[in-house]
Amino acid sequence: MTKQPLTYASAGVSFEASEESLERIKSLLQRTHRPGVLSGIGSFGGLFQLDLSRYTEPVLVSSTDSVGTKLKVAFAMNKHDTVGYDLVAHCGNDIAVQGAEPLYFLDYLATSRLIPEVFESLIKGLADGCQDVGCALLGGETAELPGFYHEGEYDLAGFIVGAVEKRSLITGKQIRPGDQLLGLASLGLHTNGFSLARKILFEICGYHADTRISEWGMTV
Repeated sequence: MTKQPLTYASAGVSFEASEESLERIKSLLQRTHRPGVLSGIGSFGGLFQLDLSRYTEPVLVSSTDSVGTKLKVAFAMNKHDTVGYDLVAHCGNDIAVQGAEPLYFLDYLATSRLIPEVFESLIKGLADGCQDVGCALLGGETAELPGFYHEGEYDLAGFIVGAVEKRSLITGKQIRPGDQLLGLASLGLHTNGFSLARKILFEICGYHADTRISEWGMTV
């Protein structure tokens, strides 16, 4: 039996890291705020007031998603400031195709050990994404779960809420034979398909994250 007092720190959960992480991201969240945000960082629930004067019959549209196995690439490169942006874009796309304007975003980060520098990079990516789509990064949850994730790894998921006038809601019900289809070129894999891409590039081709592909003009 140990005579040392048992604490969260002894179990692998650091309140100091949590407090430092929150201090690092306050300004990042504040720069995403838009009219309607009523709460600041640290409240139990994010508060957002919908401007009903803009709508006759408002419909809320929501979506949730994760970054998926693209995080494995972030771990391998030790680069964490882009996957948050990917997550906002991923969720934002899902409500944009239904005609909704993004209003606010919530994130969920779970990790074995909270590293303030990595946390700040992740939130910066989320904030950059929210600024570009015009929604507020309203809050989220950060869970330090020692023993649940491998050291240095984490999972990142998000939830977005938007609004659209009911008569402008895009559902696909009005599609008819003879309608024209417009195809938009993709900028890349975004956050889908990385399980297959990693298998092809890393397992079958034997490449590494820093392998330079001459045909691409860049590294993997």
